[in-house]
Amino acid sequence: MTALPAAPLAAQHYQCSLPRSVQMPRITPEASPRPLPVTGYTMALSWSPEFCKPRKGQARHARQCSGREGMFGLVVHGLWPESGRSWPQWCASQRQPQPREIAANMCISPSASLIARQWAKHGTCMAKRPATYFKVTRILWEGLRIPDFDRISREDGVTASTIRTRFVDANPGWPREAIGVKLNARGWLEELRLCYDKRFMPKACDRARFGARNGAQAKIWRGL
Repeated sequence: MTALPAAPLAAQHYQCSLPRSVQMPRITPEASPRPLPVTGYTMALSWSPEFCKPRKGQARHARQCSGREGMFGLVVHGLWPESGRSWPQWCASQRQPQPREIAANMCISPSASLIARQWAKHGTCMAKRPATYFKVTRILWEGLRIPDFDRISREDGVTASTIRTRFVDANPGWPREAIGVKLNARGWLEELRLCYDKRFMPKACDRARFGARNGAQAKIWRGL
């Protein structure tokens, strides 16, 4: 099958290769376990150029930020279970991810430490096995079409509403109210937060996850 041309800032699809081996990070819980009934989910997608802006020379972020694996655009920060106004976290589990399970996700989440931490903090509260949590994450990711954020960044008068609209243009049927937009204090795009119900169908985000209001001015760093 012939590969499609690489879209700008989406190198994880075309240039990234999975590592042959992964050094397993050690994750220490940062809070007490909070097992709660799961009522929905959030898929957090970080905008990699903004994340890498102050981290390009840092060895711990070399895979994502050095450019040796191509230039990443949106990457999966994590899949988070929700429970009403709170969220489950750090649930008890006897299972730890295997290196091959970590490696399988490193072109959508280019950090072994991040992947392991997402399982320990969030995945343990929604799946019995790490492989299940990572598989669900990949299925949700692969079901999305990522807009051309390089082109969007060059539009005049970009707002949070623009970002939501372009996402819906690429993913017909997604409600705009299910797309959270996180901007930093200077108005640069940091993250999209996609809100799902318990059946993994898009649903309206609450105020915290919705983030920036539609009229908020937004800027998108292209990693230049």
